[in-house]
Amino acid sequence: MAVRATVSRFPTDSDSQEASGVPWGLTVTPFASKDENDQAPAYGSDGHLLPRCENCYAYFNTYCDLDQWAWNCSLCGTLNGLSAQAIARYSHPQSCAEMMSSFIDLELPLEGTEDEMLHARPVYVAAVDLSSSEEFLELTKSALQATLEALAPGSLFGLATFSHKIGLYDVQGPIPIVKNVFVPQEIEGTLPIELEDVMPLLQFLAPVETCKDRITSALETLRPTTSWERAPGAGQVLGGVLMGGRGFGVAMEALCNYLGSEYGNTFALARVFAFLSGPPDYGPGQLDTRRYGEQYASKGEDADRALLPEQTPFYKDLAAVAVQAGVCVDIFAVTDEYTDLASLKFLSIESGGSLFLYSNTDDSTLPQDIYRMLSRPYAFNCVLRLRTSTEFKSGHSYGHFFPDPQYENVQHIICCDSFATYAYDFDFANNVGFSRHSSQLPMVQIAFQYTVVVPPEELSSSGVVSSIRGEHSLKRRLRIRTLQYGTAQNLDELYDSVDPEAVLSLLVHKVILASLEQGVREGRMLLHDWLVILTAQYNEAFNLIQYKNGSSSITSQIDVAFSQCPQLQLLPRLVFALLRNPLLRFHEEGVHPDYRIYMQCLFSALEPSSLHRAIYPMLTSYSTPDKQAYPRHSLSRAALITSGSPIFFLDAFTTLIVFYSSTADPSLPFPPPHDCLLRSTINKLKQDRCITPKLVFIRGGHDDATVFEDYLIEEQDVDGSGLTSVTGFVSFLEDITQSVLEYIK
Repeated sequence: MAVRATVSRFPTDSDSQEASGVPWGLTVTPFASKDENDQAPAYGSDGHLLPRCENCYAYFNTYCDLDQWAWNCSLCGTLNGLSAQAIARYSHPQSCAEMMSSFIDLELPLEGTEDEMLHARPVYVAAVDLSSSEEFLELTKSALQATLEALAPGSLFGLATFSHKIGLYDVQGPIPIVKNVFVPQEIEGTLPIELEDVMPLLQFLAPVETCKDRITSALETLRPTTSWERAPGAGQVLGGVLMGGRGFGVAMEALCNYLGSEYGNTFALARVFAFLSGPPDYGPGQLDTRRYGEQYASKGEDADRALLPEQTPFYKDLAAVAVQAGVCVDIFAVTDEYTDLASLKFLSIESGGSLFLYSNTDDSTLPQDIYRMLSRPYAFNCVLRLRTSTEFKSGHSYGHFFPDPQYENVQHIICCDSFATYAYDFDFANNVGFSRHSSQLPMVQIAFQYTVVVPPEELSSSGVVSSIRGEHSLKRRLRIRTLQYGTAQNLDELYDSVDPEAVLSLLVHKVILASLEQGVREGRMLLHDWLVILTAQYNEAFNLIQYKNGSSSITSQIDVAFSQCPQLQLLPRLVFALLRNPLLRFHEEGVHPDYRIYMQCLFSALEPSSLHRAIYPMLTSYSTPDKQAYPRHSLSRAALITSGSPIFFLDAFTTLIVFYSSTADPSLPFPPPHDCLLRSTINKLKQDRCITPKLVFIRGGHDDATVFEDYLIEEQDVDGSGLTSVTGFVSFLEDITQSVLEYIK
C-alpha cells in the first residue's frame, strides 16, 4: 500500500491551509505490494482479533499507547480495555505483526463453508461484437488467444457474441455449438428467454486447461454479421449506410444476470471482457450518436460541455447490477467513430474494470494489454476505509470505486490491481486545528479488506492439500497502514514538504470533476486560477512583493519560477503541460470526445509518478545507445540543439519514442541494438507499466518527426478559455505574472 501526501508536514489550521494555496490530501495505491519507500508489510494472522477503538473504530497500531490492561487510540485518544485474549496475544509482542510495524497485512477467516472456499474458480467471459469488420474480429481473436495463454489452470472461460442477437458457445463437446437468442429492438424491450434457459451456465463456462483447443476452434468460426442475416427491421438504412444491430446494452445486462445466479457458489468474481467496435445502436441501452456533429452550430450548445455527461442512466444502473452480481466489466473499444464512452464508462469503472480505446486495428496493443492485465495479481470484493485523527476529516474522495450508500469514507472496489490508485482531500473539522503545544500529531489510518484467489501451487506450499488438481482457494485479508504526519509551523516549512506529483494527482481529479460538471472551459480556468493564487501566496509568504503607494511594484519582482522553494518549481511546468493535454484541450482543437473520456478514465486511476510521465513526458539523451548523456531535458527544441546529443528518448507513458537527430553520426546503429543500455531501459519501463506503451523509432531527416515534435510543448500555444493567447512556456509564465499582479491589487 503506497501512500503519498501532497504535504508531508500538514498545515496547523484552516488559515495556514488557505494561505499556502497548496491542495491538502493524499493518494493511496492499496494493493501495491510495497509502500512508497519500497517496504513490504508485516504479515500475520487472526486479523479478526485485532483490537478496535470503541469510539472511532480505528484499529490498534504501533502509535497507540499500550499498558497491561488497556490501550489509547492514536486517532481519537479514547482509552480502550483489552480482552483476556488480547492481553495474552500482546504478552509476546515479537509474534504480532501489529506490534512490529505500522504497515500490516493480516489473514481473516472467510465467511462460508470450506467447500465454497476450495471450489472458488476464476471466471472469465469474452463478449465479442459481431456488428463489426473482419479486421476487428482478427484483432479480437489475437487478444483472446493471448487471454487463454495468460489464464491460470482451473479458470473457467465462456465465449459470447452480440449483434441483433446474443450467441452463447458450448465448447465442451467434440465440436463448438452456438445457441442464439434475439435481442428486442425496442428500447424498453426484454429478452424473450433467460440465458440460463438457452444454455445452463456450467455448460457455457468451460475449464481452460481441458478446452483450450476447442475454444480456439470456436474463435475461428466468428464472422461479422452481414445485413442479410439481420431480422427484418433490425437495421434501417440511412444515407446508404445500414444502422442498427449492435445490441450491447441488453447483452451486458443479460450476462450480468446470467453470471450473478452463481455468484458465491461457482465463483467469487467474474470478469467480462467486452470487445466493442462502435456505439450500441440497437435494443435496450442504445445510444443516439447524432449528438456528436455539426448540430452544435445550430443549437448554440457548448460541445465541450454537452459531450461529457452521459445521455442515459442505463449503463450507470447496469454497473450497480454488475456490482451486486460480483461481475467486473472491462471494455475494449476498437473504433474511430463516436461511441459515446461518456455513457458507457460507468459500466467499467464502477464495476472495478478498465476502459481501453484503440482508434484502429493496425497498431493496436490490445493483445498485449489484455495479457498484461491478466498476468498481474489482483484483489476483489474489496472495501477501502480512510480514518483520520479528530482535528481533520476527509472531504472528497476520487477514483474508480462504488461508494458505500450507508457509511462515509467507505468505498467498495469490485476488482483492484497493484496499480489502481485513489485520492482524498482533507478539511479541518473545526477552527482550532492542530495544537502547537500538544504531543498528538495528525494521524491517518487506511484499512483495505480484500480477497485473493490463491492458485493450487501456493496452497500446497502452505500445507493445504487440494484434492483435485486445478482447484483454487480464496483468502480474505486485511491490510492496514497507519501514518503519522508532522505539522508545519510556518509556510516555509509547508512549502518545503510539498510532493509535486501528489499535488498533480489531486489537481487532475479536481479539473476532471469540474470539466464533467461545468465543462472543459471551467476546468481550464480552475487550473489557471489555482496557479495564480499559489504564486501570489508564495510571493506574499516570502515577502517578495514590494508595495509602493498602495500598489504593487514592477512585474519583474514577481517570482513566478518559485526560485526560493525547490519543491514548488516543477508545478508551473506541470500546469502548463496539463493545459496542453487532450484532457483540457477544446473540442474545436480536434480532441475527440471519446478520447477525452478515455484520458479521464486512465489519468484518474494512475499513481502520481505515472501521471507525471503522462502529463509532462521525460526526455533524456544518449551519446551512444550504450551511454546516457543527460538524464532530463525540458520539452523544447532549444534543449535538443544545446545538448548536442545524437539520440533522444522520450517517455510519454502511453508512447515511447527513440529519436535520432538529423546530425547524428551515420555509423550509430539504428534502431538501437537489442542488447544496449537504451533497449534495456525501454524494456524495463514496458515491464513496469499498467498498459502497453507504443514504441516508435524516428530518424531525423528521413522519417516524419511530427509525433516526436508534438511532445515539445514548451514552444506551443496555450490558448482558449478566455486566457490571453500566448506562445510557449516563457510567455505562459509572463501571463501568470500579469494575472498575479491583477490578483493582488
